[in-house]
Amino acid sequence: MKVRVKILLIAVVLSICLSSFAKADLSKRIDYIISSQKNVNYSVHIVKADSGRAVYGHNSRELMIPASNMKIITTAAALEYLGPDYEFKTKVGLCGDTLVVIGGGDPLLGDEKTDAMHGRERDWIFDDIAVLLKRKGTRAVQNIVVDSSIFDNERVHPHWPAKDLNKWFACEVSGLNYNDNCIDMTVTNVRGKIYVSFVPRTNFIKLVNQVKPISQGKSIVGTYRNKKPNNLTVHGTCKDKVGPFYVAIERPAVFFGFLLTENLSKSGIKARGELIEKASGDYKDFKLLKEYKTAIADCLARCNKNSLGLVAEVLLKTIAANSNPDGKGGSWERGQELVGDYLSGIGIDKSQFYIDDGSGLSRQNELSAWAITRVLLSVYKSENWEMYKKSLAVGGVDGTIDDSFKDQKYKGKVFGKTGYISGVKSLSGVCSTAKGDYIFSILANNTNGLTTTAINNIAKAIFD
Repeated sequence: MKVRVKILLIAVVLSICLSSFAKADLSKRIDYIISSQKNVNYSVHIVKADSGRAVYGHNSRELMIPASNMKIITTAAALEYLGPDYEFKTKVGLCGDTLVVIGGGDPLLGDEKTDAMHGRERDWIFDDIAVLLKRKGTRAVQNIVVDSSIFDNERVHPHWPAKDLNKWFACEVSGLNYNDNCIDMTVTNVRGKIYVSFVPRTNFIKLVNQVKPISQGKSIVGTYRNKKPNNLTVHGTCKDKVGPFYVAIERPAVFFGFLLTENLSKSGIKARGELIEKASGDYKDFKLLKEYKTAIADCLARCNKNSLGLVAEVLLKTIAANSNPDGKGGSWERGQELVGDYLSGIGIDKSQFYIDDGSGLSRQNELSAWAITRVLLSVYKSENWEMYKKSLAVGGVDGTIDDSFKDQKYKGKVFGKTGYISGVKSLSGVCSTAKGDYIFSILANNTNGLTTTAINNIAKAIFD
């Protein structure tokens, strides 16, 4: 009996020693990777998922600009506040002879990837509405009202770079969104003549074509806004073809209403009056034609796997709207407060975060790697983990890390969220190893061209 106890004690001691050696080796390797990145600031934290025990830390509680790793916080908070069964709902109905569309903030209405996943054609919703009206014998409507009042009127965050506001990742945020609030633009050089096309095709957008044809050299095309909303100047040079690339539009709810009007006309249904953006509360006799729904699971995936910033901002404003008595007027300010409350509620001190927007585009956001691992650990231990895990990009497989971690040792075993804005790179998530799951967060500021490789090597070190 004593011999058996002695053997067991030796086994325990040996296990502890091997664990210590492994931890020391991990620390040595990551320290070397970090030290090789001169002038780059890192905050790194790695914990064993089952126990929450830290296995590595480097400035883990130092505040950093997180870039799109902010989306981890926003999506986790939204899942907590809204629940895994939440659905965004867009209501279409009639008030007499007025057609009313009530936005529920759905960030994926008309989203190309979501529609493809569900087997829907582009602009399917407009055809569907036309069919519904015809079934009721409606051949004309008077006014078309679009209601985006679930959110406030601040569609552009004050701390987003002005130079980026016509780009997809800085698109306006509305209670009624469509096609990621962008147009997909293509520029083509046909025998020295430049053609600019875009979808969805609409007279809502006006173009000034200043692109010059070239026969040699590199094609470079961009757009900028003019004083008149949705009047875009396309400039640069084009050798053969550029695009499609995404250009953000202004006033998304009206954009949707304009497209609806044009598509109804093509279907033989006339709109005789005006297109009006206003709250639909005055219409007491609203009769629902159909309610279009989008599951929160689809939204989490587009946000984390593909880093669609519109989803993050919508989630932030949605939890704000849901906290208001009338369920409307969701704002960035209230969303920031609620996300802060969520973080405090899972034991993260206010010194470890500053929330400014939902997507991480604002450079005012601040997080520590410790805070991010704490959030991921909280979700990991919840009943929502499988849904959340599926929303993350998978190394060597899909999302923003489909080209990374391709070696068989790592492929399909790194689940994470990347982040990038100028001078900032990040990667946080979970590594599923033979010895269990490890939750990690790697934030880097003052980055250079080699930082992404260094960050990926830190994640690989967890396996190696």
